[in-house]
Amino acid sequence: MYAQLVETGLKQVRAAADMDADERAFQARIDDGIKIEPKDWMPEAYRKTLIRQISQHAHSEIVGQLPEGNWVTRAPTLQRKSILLAKIQDEAGHGLYLYSAAETLGVSRDELLAALHSGKAKYSSIFNYPTLSWADMGAIGWLVDGSAIINQIPLCRCSYGPYARAMIRVCKEESFHARQGYDIMLALCNGSAAQKAMAQDALNRWWWPSLMMFGPSDADSVNSAQSSAWRIKLFSNDELRQRMVDQTVPQAEFLGLTVPDPDLRWNAARGHYDFGAIDWAEFHQVLKGNGPCNRERLQTRVQAWDDGAWFREALVAHADKQAARAASGEPQ
Repeated sequence: MYAQLVETGLKQVRAAADMDADERAFQARIDDGIKIEPKDWMPEAYRKTLIRQISQHAHSEIVGQLPEGNWVTRAPTLQRKSILLAKIQDEAGHGLYLYSAAETLGVSRDELLAALHSGKAKYSSIFNYPTLSWADMGAIGWLVDGSAIINQIPLCRCSYGPYARAMIRVCKEESFHARQGYDIMLALCNGSAAQKAMAQDALNRWWWPSLMMFGPSDADSVNSAQSSAWRIKLFSNDELRQRMVDQTVPQAEFLGLTVPDPDLRWNAARGHYDFGAIDWAEFHQVLKGNGPCNRERLQTRVQAWDDGAWFREALVAHADKQAARAASGEPQ
């Protein structure tokens, strides 16, 4: 079923004249700001769109642990190690919240994970890049989690109740992650020349992939208009990307770092920064599985799933045994 969901495209926004009575009532609830709950009637296309988006979001949280997990044993101090461990634990929790939200739409977690492990499901392109230095832990928190917050805060107001409620806690924790990352960059930039050079190198490598995280312009998407009408999507990709640039450039200047974009400049007339063209060819290559770490990331996830099979089987066996005892009246 999941493969069919991924391949389903919503070509255009349905006009009111093309809707039946249930669809019109559904759209009216959304227009009135009323949350849609799991037992409410919903169009099949709405359900499929949410399954695709929420599951891809969940996959991103789970795969996103891997680049940082490589640095737990190499963190420079015990404090940095404990903070990084807490952050990785948060990401696992975010995946749990989101898989649970997706399950309310009638799809099983095993089905979602099977799609991820087979390569059918997508996750954020940003997690297919290598982490080459400790400064990358700072750049990920500052740029990647900072971008995630910009993208995810509007989701707290999306039309589907379980997704919106899950995002409230996710965003609170992501704000901690962004501060953790910026604190690492600040420490490096206030350190030795070599440490500041490390921070600059990380910014150079993570800047453009972070801008790609928001996805191509909505003008190139066949799904964005309908997602906006359903209030699954509240702002365009370009609007969110502009927010990220406007927010981050002054922070880079405070750190004494240079954003790797020769076309970057303040546009007083617009009240925003202008920035250079993004290499979308790279983005699409990464999505196709040809990024620097695509195969490594997926193999690691599959190996972890396979290695944990015995534990999942033991949990099920224990639950079945407890259920049998309860049914027979035996003491627990």
